Order: sequence, then structure tokens, then C-alpha cells
Amino acid sequence: MRLHAPAPGWSVAADVVVVGSGVAGLTAALRCEAAGLSTVVVTKARLDDGSTRWAQGGIAAALGEGDTPEQHLGDTLVAGAGLCDEDAVRLLVTEGPDAVRRLIDTGAHFDESAEGRLELTREGGHHRRRIAHAGGDATGAEISRALVEAVRARGLRTVENALVLDLLTDAEGRTAGVSLHVMGEGQHDGVGAVHAPAVVLATGGMGQVYSATTNPSVSTGDGVALALRAGAEVSDLEFVQFHPTVLFLGPDAEGQQPLVSEAVRGEGAHLVDADGVRFMVGQHELAELAPRDIVAKGITRRMQERDTEHMFLDARHFGAAMWEQRFPTILAACRAHGIDPVTEPVPVAPAAHYASGGVRTDAHGRTTVPGLYACGEVACTGVHGANRLASNSLLEGLVYAERIAADIAAAHTAGALPARVPAPVAHPERPAHPLLAPEARFAIQRIMTAGAGVLRSAASLDRATDQLQRLHSDAREALDENGKTAEPGVDTWEATNLLCVARVLVAAARLREETRGCHWREDRADRDDTDWRRHIVVRLNPDRTLAVRTTDTADFPPTRPHQQEQ
Repeated sequence: MRLHAPAPGWSVAADVVVVGSGVAGLTAALRCEAAGLSTVVVTKARLDDGSTRWAQGGIAAALGEGDTPEQHLGDTLVAGAGLCDEDAVRLLVTEGPDAVRRLIDTGAHFDESAEGRLELTREGGHHRRRIAHAGGDATGAEISRALVEAVRARGLRTVENALVLDLLTDAEGRTAGVSLHVMGEGQHDGVGAVHAPAVVLATGGMGQVYSATTNPSVSTGDGVALALRAGAEVSDLEFVQFHPTVLFLGPDAEGQQPLVSEAVRGEGAHLVDADGVRFMVGQHELAELAPRDIVAKGITRRMQERDTEHMFLDARHFGAAMWEQRFPTILAACRAHGIDPVTEPVPVAPAAHYASGGVRTDAHGRTTVPGLYACGEVACTGVHGANRLASNSLLEGLVYAERIAADIAAAHTAGALPARVPAPVAHPERPAHPLLAPEARFAIQRIMTAGAGVLRSAASLDRATDQLQRLHSDAREALDENGKTAEPGVDTWEATNLLCVARVLVAAARLREETRGCHWREDRADRDDTDWRRHIVVRLNPDRTLAVRTTDTADFPPTRPHQQEQ
């Protein structure tokens, strides 16, 4: 099942194609190249334009004196609300410290004390200072800079400004590369293909499915939608983390909103209402530093009680020097919008931030489609469970990208990957998947914000289901009856991908009749471990309906049949 698009007019071949240029994608590409594999990086904008560069707070790892992977494990499991895969988390926290050191060896510079030790801070859900940061609050930008420089220094082949369309497969259903559309002029133009027996999806998140998000405009769920069309399973898509403290720009603000990092609270900022009352005190032992779902719910409840659209983050006691040295990026963003955090509280409200679910993988990043891997925010490794612990995302991208590269290299050496690039099945003459008109994007965002946002209920999710189904049915009927669909193009492909992930997210949220982690059902306020300490797994059927099932336990089933025998 593929998007309606012209047949590829050009192609290149490689051992591996990595789709995405954040910390996960570039780490995977560098490790594959170091293993002697011919590697091509495809990215939707410029190499340094993904979600990684927007990460402010830092990267979590047990690097400080007295801290241990076991303590990091404990904090992660608590934040994940009973749905983390403990083995996956243990891999993360055990391999994480050395992975960060290798990132430093690659050229990333983290903030250090006068004695030359890493400066570590705290964020929500962490009981220790274990967040390494760079440039005060520009960690992602520094990591992106170092990895991009390494990629360019090693001469990796890259295709920038390219929207990935679909996975190519051979006659046996194995991965054979990807089709993509290059936007603008360059070495390649228009629709083409990268043929490879291994594809690594590192496409980031899907925050643009909501009206207000911290995600860049390119985060339209392309990787999850591609994987679904290719027959892969996705899991836990209902667990969308809403960052508690996003700069409030007004009730009609849409698109990417400025983030006010959790590290601001980690350094002692207080959440207050219009009367200056610290409303998180007494709600959780960590108050403002509770896990993100707790803080987002606390803010939303207080907003409801006070009939207002935002709360405030008060860090006036920091003083000008600390704001300028520790949080220069946030200070500049606030001042650009007419707010001076040195002299006044900052208006904040929750906004869509991070997808804890995604394409289901095993410990090596392998999906349920042979040859297709996933890492970073597009993947569901089991690390985050029902709610991501702050600053675990960059670490997960780093650790699992390295594991993917090692698995691909081992498969290549063992001859498990085809020696020659497999021939993909022919491009379909008739569109198999209908495209939506560009304006559907805004309709989807409004539907999702109203029906599947921070606050959800059976009624709101039913409305969202009906409205999304109407969009889907109208497009499908036009295609099935007379072969008509919207004109192929970036806007229509993105809108179609957003509808795909929105339908899956709402289906899972509707099925999960409990409140857990960042999934908050007003009509099912309690956590139900008896019936719902399990995962929701979704596939796309050939007729474009959704196949939804739950796992028997909180453990993920294997992604490969043979793994059951191991």
C-alpha cells in the first residue's frame, strides 16, 4: 500500500538508507559508515533542522558522583506508569553513560564546571542531578552541530529537503529501500528512490497532529504512516506527552510554540497561578518536578478551576545573570514575545510535545517488517511506557541507534542481508492510498486538539473518531468510485500522513478505558492494572481499516517469529 505519487525518476543504491537527521538518524548513519557499510542519509529539511536541535534541557545518564544506572532505571520505571519494558530500560541506562562519552568523543561539548567536570542538573521525575546540558539550554543544537560536522567530515552521502514517501519491498516482502520526493533544486529533483536492503526510520515525531506543539513543522508522522502502509505494527500511540510549560502565545496560536525547558523548574522556578499560589505543592512529593504527566494535569486542573487559559512560571528570583548564562535561548524567546522572565512571571500552558509510542521494535531496533528498523521518537522500544521521563529521549535515540548499526553490520557480515540490493516490486499504476486536500491538515489538528488532547473522554474521542472517519471515508470513496484523489504534493502527502496517525492514536485512546501516564481519561480517572497493564498494537489492513489488539501482558511480543524460540 503506497501513497499516490509519480514513479521514481531517479535512484541511488546503498547498503543502508537512514531516514532522518536527528541524534538517532545521524548516530546510526555514522556507526553504519564506520562499519564499512555504504550509507545514505535522507532528511526532510536540512541536516540540522530536525527535532533534536530544539531540545533544550539535556541528555539523561548516570554520569554524576553517587548516581547509578539502577537509580536511573527506577526513576524511568516510575515515570512510565507500569508499561515500560524493564529490559529495554536496563539497556538504556546501562549503555547510556558510555554512549554519551562516545558522543563527546565525536565532538559534542557539554557544559563543565571550573574543575572540568560535567555540570549536571535535575528535571521532572529525576531524584538526582543527571542531566548533561550544553550552552545552558541549547543541548540539542550542540549535539546536532557535532553530529552534522562528523557526517560532513566523513563524506556521507546525504539527500536533504526530501520527504520520504513509502517503503519499497521485494517480492518476498523484504525491505528494498524507500521512495522519496526532493523539494527544490539540487543533485536530485522530484520523486526518486534509494534502493537498500536495510532502512532505518529516524523521522522523529508527529506533534503537528495537534494545533499547538513544540515540534517543528516537519513533524507530521511520516515515519509511522510509512511503517503502517508497509505492514508494520505500531504500539502505544495513545501516550502523547504534553509538555507542561510551553510559552503561552494566546488562545489562537497554532503550530510550533516556544518551549520553556523543564530545567528551569529543575533550577528552582515555581509554577504559580495568577495570585502567586504554588499549586503543585502537596500534589506530588516532587511538586513542580513531578513527572510531566502529573504537572501537565496539575496545570490543566488549575486552569479549569480558575477559568483561565494559562498558568505562570515564576523564576524572577534567578536574577538577570543566571537567566543570561544558564537559559539564554529561553530568555531570548520570551523577550521576542514581549515577556521578560527577569522581571515578570512567564505565562505557560501544556502543548503536544513527545510521542512515547511509535513503530514497535525489539532491543535491536528491528520492526515487524524484515529489513526495516526504527529508532528515536518514531520508534516504540518499550523504554518510555506510558510517559517519557525527562531527557531520556536523546539518550534513547543515541543508544538504540548504536544497537541498530551493530545489528545491521552483524547481519551484513553474516550474509543475512542480501549481497545485492533486492529489486522492489513495480510502482503501482493506480493509486492505492487516497490523498487528502492540503486544508485537511488544519481540520485534523482542530479535531485532535478538541478530542484527544490533555483531557480526553469517551464522548470527546467518539466525536474525534467520527470526524476523522468522515475525512477518511470521503477520500476513500472518491478514489474507489472514480479513481480521483488530491493532486500529489508535499502538502497532500503530509495531510494524508497526519490523518493516518490521528486515526490510530484516537482508536488506541478510545480503547484504553483508564487513566495512565500521559493518557488522561476524565471518564475513567483511575489506573486499572488488572485490565490495562498491557499494550495496544495496531496494524493497517489492506482495505485501509485498522486492526487493533492488546497484548496479553505488559511485555512486548517478539517482532520476529523466530525470536519466540530464543
